[in-house]
Amino acid sequence: MADLAVSRIKRDFKEVMESNEIVQCSIKIELANDNWTELRGEIGGPPETPYEGGNFILEIKVPETYPFHPPKVRFITRIWHPNISSVTGAICLDILKNKWAAGMTMRTVLLSLQALLAAAEPDNPQDAVVAHQYKEKHDLFLLTAKHWTNAYAGGPHSFPDCDSKTQRLRDMGIDEHKARCVLSKENWNLEKATECLFR
Repeated sequence: MADLAVSRIKRDFKEVMESNEIVQCSIKIELANDNWTELRGEIGGPPETPYEGGNFILEIKVPETYPFHPPKVRFITRIWHPNISSVTGAICLDILKNKWAAGMTMRTVLLSLQALLAAAEPDNPQDAVVAHQYKEKHDLFLLTAKHWTNAYAGGPHSFPDCDSKTQRLRDMGIDEHKARCVLSKENWNLEKATECLFR
């Protein structure tokens, strides 16, 4: 990796480590390898959102051309959000694409992702199914997002009805995550989810 990129990423790393947000446990960053090309980020779910109480892990890959080009970031923790793929963790956020500026830092990235969790942009989705549910059946979206936060990010909520329906599909031999995905996409309608899986 180029000296400029390594120097800058070390400075960014230090900025995050010394920030108020790390003291409040809302963002974290650590090395994933010894050559500064891969980092592991963590953001706390923002208050008063369905992600509150969850901790979301991020994979951050730093290009040779950093800081002139953005890092490649994706969610490792599964999440139900219109701007984040429920399958791959890919993120639709302008600063990670065409709105990146060399003055932006890893702290900017982490805080922007945390802000995205609080202010979804369903008209510019990464996951069209989630965006549709967000716009058309918002109560079900909130339920699903809280359930996923509980199931994958250690959230504090409990949803016995969702857990029961997931277990019913697991009893039919369906993988737990696949069962949760199909139920989520079918608005927790067990009959429709079963039809989708076994047609």
